[in-house]
Amino acid sequence: MKQGEFNKIKKGTDCVFHILFILVAVLCLTPLVFVFIISFSEEHSVMVNGYSFHPEAWSTDAYQFVFQSGGQVMNALRVSVTVTVLGVMVGMCLTCSYAYVLSRRRFRYRNLFTKILVVTMFFNGGLVATYLVVANFLHLKNNILALILPIAVTPFNIMVMRTFYTVSVPEALVESARIDGATQFQAFTRIVLPISKPGLATIALFLTLEYWNDWKNALLYIDTKDLYPLQYLLMKIERNIEFIAQSGGRGNMGLDSALSRLPSETAKMAVVVIAIIPIACAYPFFQRFFVAGLTIGSVKE
Repeated sequence: MKQGEFNKIKKGTDCVFHILFILVAVLCLTPLVFVFIISFSEEHSVMVNGYSFHPEAWSTDAYQFVFQSGGQVMNALRVSVTVTVLGVMVGMCLTCSYAYVLSRRRFRYRNLFTKILVVTMFFNGGLVATYLVVANFLHLKNNILALILPIAVTPFNIMVMRTFYTVSVPEALVESARIDGATQFQAFTRIVLPISKPGLATIALFLTLEYWNDWKNALLYIDTKDLYPLQYLLMKIERNIEFIAQSGGRGNMGLDSALSRLPSETAKMAVVVIAIIPIACAYPFFQRFFVAGLTIGSVKE
């Protein structure tokens, strides 16, 4: 058998794979398109005819209802963007430096810190202990740092990055930099980081998704509306819609008429669209390195 023939795919098989992957892509995109269409549907047609790819009437009432709170949504969007950007920066610095130290065999306490990291993957202090540390010990109640620090470092990200350094950054490369007079910090910033773009992009994407979708920390530590992130605000809007729809009416014809015009179902879909659009726009910038970062960081030679 000639070299390369083992990995060669026949045209028929290649065509079948293309069709299969196209079908999988369509199946993945269909729910997103469906949600987008429902969010622009008229509430009455949805209530009468149910969800449909071809609504009888189109409307922007759901988005008008969500954005009728004035600048509250835009302020929450600014908070989410700020928390995501700062959180990714802090998380990247801590994760990459911790993982790099664990990947170097000459580090004396490497095994100790690795065991400490692994233990936290299986056991943690729990919600009460975490709340006491953040709110009472660090005094971060109603502080933007309460949305950043609790999820800045995760054991999974550190393990992925540590394996990436171990596989992709040989000891000889760092030693050669040290022989040339570079300090450990200079070798890390000028040699290691530039060749670690796939791993860095992977961790950055994980952190971006985690910060953008986070609402639990706001529920625990934030009481002021000025610091509400977008996800938490949208969740409160959805709960208000459900509360009004469930507790309203009760024989009041005027209120019943108002509730009939309330875009409860379409507003939920509008909330989903508003939440996923920024991430959908950010993902293509990470996609170039994402797969390489995961595959290199998951296989050790």
